[in-house]
Amino acid sequence: MNIPSVRQCLQIMDNEEMLPNIRAHSLMVTQVAHILLLQLRQSSRASNSNAPLPNEELVLAGALLHDIAKTPCLEKGCHHAKKGRDLCQRLGFSEVGEVVREHVWIFDFSPARYESGHFFAKELVYYADKRVRHDAIVSLTTRQEYILERYGNNDPERHKLIKENFDNCQQLENFLFSAMAIVPANIKEMVVSHTFPGL
Repeated sequence: MNIPSVRQCLQIMDNEEMLPNIRAHSLMVTQVAHILLLQLRQSSRASNSNAPLPNEELVLAGALLHDIAKTPCLEKGCHHAKKGRDLCQRLGFSEVGEVVREHVWIFDFSPARYESGHFFAKELVYYADKRVRHDAIVSLTTRQEYILERYGNNDPERHKLIKENFDNCQQLENFLFSAMAIVPANIKEMVVSHTFPGL
């Protein structure tokens, strides 16, 4: 598995001329995803769970680069998750590319796996992204309202898809936090004192 370091990810952000607000969002998403991973690790040790944990480097790199193509896509109207995956693949980071590809929508949503306490890096990044509006931690409900307003285009079909996506994310939240000793509201306070490795 070829995964860029945090320093390399920050350099890729510079190389791709990521807008400062998108960079700030990405850094906050990374903090949330890392806290989730640490909480899963702690709960796993406490419960002697056999569920494998996501790879820490993959979580960090996937979170840092999840919006790597958003800056050009704002101008060109492209699908930033797909374009971001393609960019990661070109750079030789195919596993990171798959996390980037699914940060908007999880293609193989798997309640049975989640119920067993088994989560992949992509699910942590997907969920963390849904909890961060700009660079502030918000509830899923608040984030959904923002997405509906910003991207819904008053289109009933788009609204339906967005709501389905957030319904899935709410299910994922329930599974994630049932495997942890914290509740979703704790994330906001935990981020204040948290820094992820490599900075």
